[in-house]
Amino acid sequence: MMSFNNQFQNGIVILGAGNVATHLSIALKKAGLEIKCVYSKTIDAAKKLALKVDSHYTNKIEQIPVEADLYIIAVKDEVIEVVIKHLKLKYGVVVHTAGSISIDVFKEKFENYGVFYPLQTFSKDRETDFSVVPICIEANRKKLEDILLELGKRLSNNVRIVDSNKRKKLHLAAVFACNFANHMYSIATEILKDTDLSFDFLKPLIDETAQKAIDSDPGLAQTGPAVRNDQNVIKEHLRMLKDNPEFEKIYSFVSDSIYKLNKKKN
Repeated sequence: MMSFNNQFQNGIVILGAGNVATHLSIALKKAGLEIKCVYSKTIDAAKKLALKVDSHYTNKIEQIPVEADLYIIAVKDEVIEVVIKHLKLKYGVVVHTAGSISIDVFKEKFENYGVFYPLQTFSKDRETDFSVVPICIEANRKKLEDILLELGKRLSNNVRIVDSNKRKKLHLAAVFACNFANHMYSIATEILKDTDLSFDFLKPLIDETAQKAIDSDPGLAQTGPAVRNDQNVIKEHLRMLKDNPEFEKIYSFVSDSIYKLNKKKN
């Protein structure tokens, strides 16, 4: 038997006050749902988020309401099990928002549990249009799965059931597409530091590259010396990077990977 209100009329508790917790709480509030309490081990962070969503707040997990309908754990992956260990509930559903953590982390600890994973990069100082954010749902019961799907649809136009194994692969893909790509932008900034050229020069290129990847297969959109196997240009670039072995290694490895993957596809 499901022991919570399907419309979440008893409120939602947010455990965490970081980027994901902040944007998700704001999206839930905008959708007309009550954030009953915000918990964070840092009281100032809990208070800051609570003020944004008209909620109570605490830095003591034993003080969070035990009668809420939904508990969303939105903390760092390595802290999830610690939070679960200290979470004492009477009713309600508990979910986490992590891409790489299995639903089984809740097994034998709660009656109703699942995953509510928004696939996006979040920063507190940037607004997010949650309607376009993919939300991946998983639950230990079919009825709960349906309820979480409906909740997701109140926030986003792109909600899907994705099991833990697929979600882990999706998260891995996201690391390449987002985190690694952004690191390349950081390297590009470092390379330009001793010139009078700024990163702004690269922004139209980044925009066009991203748009081509969106509009077609990224593999088909690949350009540059590596895909052409232009050894003259590649050797010159490596020579220019000789004083920075780390960047030289990345350039060489990624160029080789681009060439091999393109050759395999064609």
